[in-house]
Amino acid sequence: MESPLGTRYLLPAEPITTIDGYLAAGGGAGLAAARRLGPERTIDEVTASGLRGRGGAGFPCGPKWGSVRADGSGTHYVVANGAEGEPATFKDRMLMRRDPYRIVEGAAIAAVAVGAPEVFLVTKRTYRREADGLRRAALELSAEGILGDLAVGIVEGPSDYLFGEEKALLEVIEGRDPLPRLLPPWQHGLFATAPSGGWEPETVSDQGESNPTVVNNVETLATAAHVLAKGASWFRSMGTVDSPGTVIATVVGAVPHPGVYEVEMGTPFEFLLEACGGRPEGRYWRGALSGVSNPVLEASDFDAPLSYEGMAERGTGLGAAGFVVFDDTADMLAVACAISQFLADESCGQCPPCKEGCTQITEHLVTIERGRGTRADLESVKGWLARVTDGNRCYLGTQEQVVVSSIMRAFPEDLGLRFEAAVHVPRSEQVPMIRDITDDGTVVLEGR
Repeated sequence: MESPLGTRYLLPAEPITTIDGYLAAGGGAGLAAARRLGPERTIDEVTASGLRGRGGAGFPCGPKWGSVRADGSGTHYVVANGAEGEPATFKDRMLMRRDPYRIVEGAAIAAVAVGAPEVFLVTKRTYRREADGLRRAALELSAEGILGDLAVGIVEGPSDYLFGEEKALLEVIEGRDPLPRLLPPWQHGLFATAPSGGWEPETVSDQGESNPTVVNNVETLATAAHVLAKGASWFRSMGTVDSPGTVIATVVGAVPHPGVYEVEMGTPFEFLLEACGGRPEGRYWRGALSGVSNPVLEASDFDAPLSYEGMAERGTGLGAAGFVVFDDTADMLAVACAISQFLADESCGQCPPCKEGCTQITEHLVTIERGRGTRADLESVKGWLARVTDGNRCYLGTQEQVVVSSIMRAFPEDLGLRFEAAVHVPRSEQVPMIRDITDDGTVVLEGR
């Protein structure tokens, strides 16, 4: 679990399971600093740190808090998003197991910054261990008087992939299905009475309140607690100019030691793979995917820095830093089929081009993968990829477009074999949904 560069502050060596242990580890200092600084200077400190959201998009945290504080009407809220569902990702669950107190403290700091009287800690109901840890941490921090009058709610939602999408997350907190709204949380937050453009008919007036809401990934909030405790300059002493600090990365696939590793931003991806045991003997790597949200990273680019700008320069993204690595035994067309099928299954159906497009792309890819495809199937895939994003309320359709397209571009030989080979050997690949990482480090995948 050691970082290749030896830097680790988010993931303690042993889980923090008591309030006494948390306070002994410096817990509470960040919240005390935020109260001393006040809302505006707290936002200024987070902005100066350069902290970016760790949920996948990498949006700057300070400006996000500032916009929620300054805009809209009604009550402000804070939501800690621990509804981790991205394939090849386990970092949020590992953090919730190792230091749930820091997540609650980070949410309380965000509440100070935006003037929120209540925060919600959200995870999936199947994540019992993590939800229990957050609940215990919130109760103990409250009992110690550290949270003051701040109300803390624990929400456990469904296993749907889209539950982790921030607009769908708010729907679930309000008791509905995880179907993304039209407007983002900073425009239409929790329990808002202003029109939302949501999927249900609305009867509210145009004069309702928008209740701007901060939704941050749990890693972002835990990091913010460290930033307020130790200062923006300390945080910027690690990582890169545009991506300061550390990041918790998950690695599965063709590595001897898959798992969760905290590394300094800017660490070359190949260094992370060395920490995972390096390339298996007699094999060579073909590529890697950061979940199912960004274009494939080809093996020739494995020297790419683990930073938002470093991955962008190689034509992909850091995402939630959950990587599945493929070696020469992988059939990349079968990988594209599996990802497309996963996204087709998880598409909520609100936006017909997304649901129909993902389904049609999957069907044509499977036909090609089985050796029965024609050029017409290939043209249909290309056509649907061009319009699968039409009218989307979330990023899922874009994921289908960028991931499938990138695999087809990067590995044309895997596609071409289906049209050229006289004999076809069926192959299958699994989307690595992580069910658990046991205490001895064993990675257990879902049997999808």
